Amino acid sequence: MSTTELSEEQRQTIAPILGKTPSGVFILTASDGEGNETGMLASWVQQASFEPPIISVAVNSKRYLGEWLTKSPAAAVSLVGKAQSGKFFKQFGKGFDPEVPAFEGFEVSRGTTGVPLLSESMGSLEGTVTQQCVVGDHTIFFLQIENALQGAAFDEDEPYVHIRKNGFSY
Repeated sequence: MSTTELSEEQRQTIAPILGKTPSGVFILTASDGEGNETGMLASWVQQASFEPPIISVAVNSKRYLGEWLTKSPAAAVSLVGKAQSGKFFKQFGKGFDPEVPAFEGFEVSRGTTGVPLLSESMGSLEGTVTQQCVVGDHTIFFLQIENALQGAAFDEDEPYVHIRKNGFSY
């Protein structure tokens, strides 16, 4: 497949429509395998398979978390609900340097993979990266789900749906 540069006119036409494509909001958590852990806001998460249960997670190629997932493939995604969205956006929206503690002020639990699961989220899915694919400026990781945990807000909240104004930026 070839790639072509878009004209400014094409970008102006595509951007608002692409931006209106809804996505959920998740916190992707992982470890580097050497004791460091982090979390990042992720909106490009989608179920990719029923059997076995697999989700896809897109990570910007500039983020160190992609290297961590290649080196240490255990990861989790925690679903952000509407009621908690402000707290999660404030904490995870800016990103963290690798040595900065990401989970201060958040209750976490551990499941089968050992990576942090955010207890205040609607729920978490955890598993192991089985494949990855570089697509444009992101790498898509395919996470085979091994365990799930309902969060404190599972029954009371609704998933936060993210709509962007511009389909070419977060």
